[in-house]
Amino acid sequence: MEMTGTRTVPATVDATWAALNDPEALKACIPGCESLERTGENELRAAMTARVGPVSARFSGLIRLSDIVPASSYTIRFEGQGGAAGFANGEAHVALAAQDGGTQIDYTVKAQVGGKLAQIGSRLIDGAAAKIADDFFARFAERLTPPEARVAQPPAAPPARSLWIRLALAIAIIVAIVLYWLMQSGAK
Repeated sequence: MEMTGTRTVPATVDATWAALNDPEALKACIPGCESLERTGENELRAAMTARVGPVSARFSGLIRLSDIVPASSYTIRFEGQGGAAGFANGEAHVALAAQDGGTQIDYTVKAQVGGKLAQIGSRLIDGAAAKIADDFFARFAERLTPPEARVAQPPAAPPARSLWIRLALAIAIIVAIVLYWLMQSGAK
């Protein structure tokens, strides 16, 4: 599996770099993450629950950081085991750049999966990976957005009046058809 992407977060490069290297911040942003603990200077142990199609499993593994250029880029190598569900391993290259008052994050991920995960097909795996990435970056951007910059979401607009009119019209048509059918059945 390969995945590339670019995301922008509303924080400086230094704040983004600090958050990307903070196990607590990452744990809060990674969907299904149960624990993320530093075990060495550039190594973390992770546990998370993930669902890919019909396969749901708890994965545990190691994350190693290399090729580190502070506040600019690094490579993340990961190895994870999910018991009977299988395994996943690979690497991701992450690069940061200042952009319009925020930070642009470019990433390229290459991963291999095995076991039941490999049997369910690459489309489901790619879809699940994309969803996890989307959820992560949404949470990450929210975490890095200053409270005063957060805009409260307006309440959902009530359904349009024309929708109710269409629904009433559809019900009236169905009732008319049923009455017509009953009258035809009673006339015989």
